[in-house]
Amino acid sequence: MQNLSELTRRLIEAQVEFVLIGGFAAVAHGVTLVTRDVDICCRFSVVNLMRIQKALADLHPVHRSRPELGLALTPEQCAGLKNLYLRTDLGVVDCLDAVLGVGDFESVREHSLELELPVGKCRILDLEALIRSKEAMDRDHDRVTVRQLREIERRQRAPGPDAGPGPLGN
Repeated sequence: MQNLSELTRRLIEAQVEFVLIGGFAAVAHGVTLVTRDVDICCRFSVVNLMRIQKALADLHPVHRSRPELGLALTPEQCAGLKNLYLRTDLGVVDCLDAVLGVGDFESVREHSLELELPVGKCRILDLEALIRSKEAMDRDHDRVTVRQLREIERRQRAPGPDAGPGPLGN
């Protein structure tokens, strides 16, 4: 998890415009499952993609489907991208322009909240949208995550001592 935090910190410090989605967002909401990558939904503008490239440059990023290709984006290449699946020295970063069950970056941003993570302020997909996205994906591990997210949601809505912690234990 330390490497995922470092990857996220780098994106935050590079001022990448993104929303944390997927397993790491679920962990931030209180899910106890382990995740092995950082999934983000981001604006696929030339400026933002170049910030991602700069943030990860010293981590030897390569395209996951073509590991022989290092990340060397040009403005012309950025114009045609919709997703960017990367492997770095610290782990995997998946950059998406939309989230199944939620929509494009603007919709994802509307359904996010800002949290103070140990590595800095970061937007993460809100609980309801995260549940929708996991349900839309409908993979085995997503169904397990949805069960935990629904329990977290139930506890947050419950009055009294049964109410569980909010995001990151708050």
